[in-house]
Amino acid sequence: MPATSERDADLPAADATGAGQSLASQSDRALVAAVLANTPGAFERLVREYQGLCWHIIQRMVRHPEDTRELCQETFLRVHRCLHQYRHESALKSWIGQVAYSMAKRHLERRRIPLIEASGDDDGSSLLDRVTDGFDLEAASADEQVVGRLHGAIEALPPLQRTILTLYHLDEVPIGEIAAITGLAEGTIKSHLFRSRAKLRERLQDHLGVSP
Repeated sequence: MPATSERDADLPAADATGAGQSLASQSDRALVAAVLANTPGAFERLVREYQGLCWHIIQRMVRHPEDTRELCQETFLRVHRCLHQYRHESALKSWIGQVAYSMAKRHLERRRIPLIEASGDDDGSSLLDRVTDGFDLEAASADEQVVGRLHGAIEALPPLQRTILTLYHLDEVPIGEIAAITGLAEGTIKSHLFRSRAKLRERLQDHLGVSP
């Protein structure tokens, strides 16, 4: 088995199962076993299956195509090197997402780019039930007249909020899986969703016919 290097010390703990995380499926187990057995084409299949998820996480975090491409490559190299640490206690998608998120977060930290805006209210508990606020983001995404403004507004969000918003609303990743990927509590995820939706609502109110 490959040894864990100092370079991998910042990897998320393998399979720290939390609320909302799913156990590995039979297909996850079969794919991991095939990769570890060096079955021809197995790792390429893993990359094809999860490269979209990695790209979305990293691109939303770093917003630079060349950096995203390099970080995606590094993510899958690290997945290949550390796959023996995967213990099937969470979905393979969540585990690979954790690695991608860790790579992007480390990249931003090296460049001293903050993940979130400073806020006086960091307690998500008061916002747990306020994710649904009357703003139909999915309908806005389907309206060609506002989709450009919507994506522009999403890009203006801080890295963590635009990543969470994209995973939840556009990639339809459940809050429990987002919590597994980011290592944040579900209440904190809901708080970020509420705040980011509020910002989008404010930016798009003139085009969507909604009040702030």
